Amino acid sequence: MSCDSRQFYRELNIGVARPSTDELSAVPHHFIACRSVTDPYNVFTYEQEALACIDHLFETHDTVVAVGGSGLYIQALCQGIARLPDPDPELRLQLQQKLRTEGVESLRSMLRTLDPDYYRTVDPANGIRIQRALEVTITAGRPYSQLINQPPAQRPFLIEQIVITHPRELLRRRIDKRVDQMMLLGLEEEARHLFPLRHLTALNTVGYKEFFTLWQACGDTPFPLTESQRTVIADTIRLNTWHYAKKQLTWLKKYATNQPSILE
Repeated sequence: MSCDSRQFYRELNIGVARPSTDELSAVPHHFIACRSVTDPYNVFTYEQEALACIDHLFETHDTVVAVGGSGLYIQALCQGIARLPDPDPELRLQLQQKLRTEGVESLRSMLRTLDPDYYRTVDPANGIRIQRALEVTITAGRPYSQLINQPPAQRPFLIEQIVITHPRELLRRRIDKRVDQMMLLGLEEEARHLFPLRHLTALNTVGYKEFFTLWQACGDTPFPLTESQRTVIADTIRLNTWHYAKKQLTWLKKYATNQPSILE
């Protein structure tokens, strides 16, 4: 079963390194290419559907393996996720406008006043996450940090969490090789096909957004890239993937409910 929030989508293949047809046929998989990027989906719905799937699988299996590195979705499955209020649409538009016109620092200033605890932990450059925290805080009348720091939900099954990692030099080489393979498999063409959907949250993803940024800066048209442009894009994807991998490992080690086994 996948806990990777981008493996859910049928339209995303090369850029998310979807398992091959042979791999998918070797053992039953769940939550892989099961919905469209145009079909709204969130972590709350995933939690309920994933638990229902696990209940069904436990009728005939003693062990279920959940794989993937989307920390919030792992937390939802293993510990539960706080149900947060939906913001007023007008409030969301106001905050979005403030973010666009005044920059992320304006929202950080608001967050520092309304929820200093979350302000100290959030990525200061992540405007979307800061905006979401403000939406919830203002709508609920309580700090976002209080709402999300709820006791873990009790699950009717045992959970063993394993974090698999490698020496950093090897991990960096594996990332570089993966990006090379994706480019050879046609990542540029896949990104070009998805360009009209670039506004969707699912497409704010390393491996796609690097192409989108270039095309938007050069006339908002997904033109064929030159070799030099492909080289720049590939190097940018490598760097962004490396940054994401480091954050991913930090998150997984910090939030593991059991002491993880680290396989070097």
